[in-house]
Amino acid sequence: MRASCSPFVVFLLAATAAPLVAQEAQFVVPEWPGERWYLGNTHTHTTESDGDTPPAEVTQWYRDHGYNFLVLSDHNTLTDPATLAHLTDTAFILIPGEEVTTSFESASVHVNGLNLPRYVEPRNGSTLVETIQNNVDAVREVEGVPHINHPNFRWSFGAEELRQVERYRLLEIYNGHPLVHNHGGGDVPGLEEIWDMLLTGGKIVYGIAVDDAHHFQGEFARDRANPGRGWVRVRAASLEPNAVMDALENGWFYASTGPEIADIRVTDTRLEIELAFRGSFRHTTTFIGPGGEVLATTGDDVAVYELTGRELPPNGAGPDFGYVRARIVDSMGYAAWTQPIFVERR
Repeated sequence: MRASCSPFVVFLLAATAAPLVAQEAQFVVPEWPGERWYLGNTHTHTTESDGDTPPAEVTQWYRDHGYNFLVLSDHNTLTDPATLAHLTDTAFILIPGEEVTTSFESASVHVNGLNLPRYVEPRNGSTLVETIQNNVDAVREVEGVPHINHPNFRWSFGAEELRQVERYRLLEIYNGHPLVHNHGGGDVPGLEEIWDMLLTGGKIVYGIAVDDAHHFQGEFARDRANPGRGWVRVRAASLEPNAVMDALENGWFYASTGPEIADIRVTDTRLEIELAFRGSFRHTTTFIGPGGEVLATTGDDVAVYELTGRELPPNGAGPDFGYVRARIVDSMGYAAWTQPIFVERR
């Protein structure tokens, strides 16, 4: 005969199992470098490539709109920030950059180089993956910071290719250009889904939001590439290029198209996201784990997630770590994304 448990024993086993599972996991607590958050954009264009406005006027737009740092990332062109020094001060800096631009067959390969000491020549390759890798390497060789731009622009590449590329930490998960297809389509995943695929497979990648602005003149409309659509707020030790790069490469930032975060607090088992108050806006925070699984949802202004153990892959399945990240959507439909807080076994 098969043994059976009384209802009380079943309840007792269920009540004790969850804490034991949770005790297997702990957050890797970030070592935040201070309390200041700096607003910036790492992808925009001027008349030095295919933008409609000269570098000085583009710089002035971002300065006037409260940004603390800006990268002018013209295609295969590096603008020397020294030529615009009169527009910078202790509250606003320019970081030298370039959108290193090439292609493989019909695929567009655009890799932003941030904090570059000089112009980077784009490189080709014998495969699509090799082409992406060669341009990431070109940025690293001059000690710049690469971020891979808009995979879904012209449906150029996806998670399969990005899994094979090394030496990058930053991937655009939102791009304000109307031709980028942020949300995917048909059987092609969106940029946020690609991000989860990479994280679930063991890649340490941080998601960045950018304008990719080209159009500062005339009408601001959905079908034009206007500024002010996507940005990052970095938690950096100071407002200087190396500190900003350090924050980006370590995931000490959040990306947004609207919602603002006042603070992010992490302990061994608890993640708290304090949202900044913005008029009558309300917010929904969704906590997301490996495989893009929705772990919890809340409408609280301080969104809290407690580890349960579900955030770790089963022993022997996949990488040795899991993660929890958050998507915040406001009552106008604009979104912000925290970086993944990684989860390890105790």
